[in-house]
Amino acid sequence: MEMLVETVIEDARWQGIGLEALAERAARAALQGLGIGAEGFQVALLGCDDARIAVLNAGFRGKPQPTNVLSWPSEDRAPEVIGAEPEPPVAGTPDDPEPLGDIAIAWETCAGEAAAQGKPMADHAAHLIVHAVLHLLGYDHIEDEDAALMEAHEVRILASLGVSDPY
Repeated sequence: MEMLVETVIEDARWQGIGLEALAERAARAALQGLGIGAEGFQVALLGCDDARIAVLNAGFRGKPQPTNVLSWPSEDRAPEVIGAEPEPPVAGTPDDPEPLGDIAIAWETCAGEAAAQGKPMADHAAHLIVHAVLHLLGYDHIEDEDAALMEAHEVRILASLGVSDPY
């Protein structure tokens, strides 16, 4: 089985929760939960710290502060109709997988949120990775209808991973 997620760990604390395997499971669950096979796709994930994500957030969103997770879709997959499901992407081949996009996740912000919410760090990280993969696939939470759709998918996908409803 080919790897769906190519993980780069800049902050070694991520190794303590097994980020590479966790990200692979979460991303596969997200695709499978939407009826999309995980084969023929690729996601790049950066496990970093707050300082690094603050630089990325400033550069890409004009917000010079840390955040929990960022995502950069390889293309705009958002539907034109509010509340509609995005069209699923077309898979590549094992030798030439279709890139879905990139994700960065920050240790300190995630750890702080997990502690404040009284949940295991691994569960919170899985939620954020599922959330980010859904963004790569064209989901968002700006409009209420889109947020309801995205959150419903997240809850169902996380349940398949044994992670309780984060909302």
